[in-house]
Amino acid sequence: MPDDTVNVLVCIKRVPDFSGEVLLTEDAQSADARFVGFTLSNHDSCAVELAVQIASATDGKATVLTVGAAESVEQLRSALGVGCTAAVLVEADPVAMGPADVAREIAAVVRDHEAAPEDGQADGRATYDLVLLGNDAADSGDFQVGIRLADELSRPVVTGIKTARVADGSANLQGDGPEGLETYVVPLPAVVTVMEGGVEPRYPTITGRMKAKKVEVETRAAERTPVGSGRVKLTLPPPSPSTAEVLGEGPQAATAVVDLLQRLGVGR
Repeated sequence: MPDDTVNVLVCIKRVPDFSGEVLLTEDAQSADARFVGFTLSNHDSCAVELAVQIASATDGKATVLTVGAAESVEQLRSALGVGCTAAVLVEADPVAMGPADVAREIAAVVRDHEAAPEDGQADGRATYDLVLLGNDAADSGDFQVGIRLADELSRPVVTGIKTARVADGSANLQGDGPEGLETYVVPLPAVVTVMEGGVEPRYPTITGRMKAKKVEVETRAAERTPVGSGRVKLTLPPPSPSTAEVLGEGPQAATAVVDLLQRLGVGR
């Protein structure tokens, strides 16, 4: 394998597809998805796009992984449909898994793949030069998995990244900081969490969907009993206040409407 080849592992999460009001379960431990479908968060979709771009540009492979229920294979196949070439499902109860649990399970996959022969070759190893994750979980708001994973693997980590390029054994990463654009250069292997907005996720083609259905998903059980998140409960932010100004009724309101349009600069 060429020295400049970069294999990427991108970690995703199956989350409720809320397009309107977000509901919580009665115990306030998770988002209530009984009345909605499931999807990937925007952060995760951008992480998948970056993984595919980097692997394609370096003749590497993009593998997608999730820790969750068996139904999460749907989201894995979505990632396979846009360019990932392999998938791993660690079956576990997502509600019972805290950030530390998820990080440990991802790290276990990385270690096992690096220790096992690749494609039947005795000297081959499925190493991951770059591990990408969404910056935070869309359903629980956890920001911890990427950092905990980097600690488990003893790798450098950069969070909140929007674009990434890889060359000469390093990753050039850019994201928004408090005072503008920030650039980081870190040696590989590394862990990076991705924010939406830096790349435009692609949609799977019909051909991509057909190929995704044929990929055998590696399925494994969680290695450890989860310790949980220690979460007391989730809360929802209060609704944004809205106000309305009554300009008048009937023909008498016409003058007030004209004045309002002038203040707003309409028609200039």
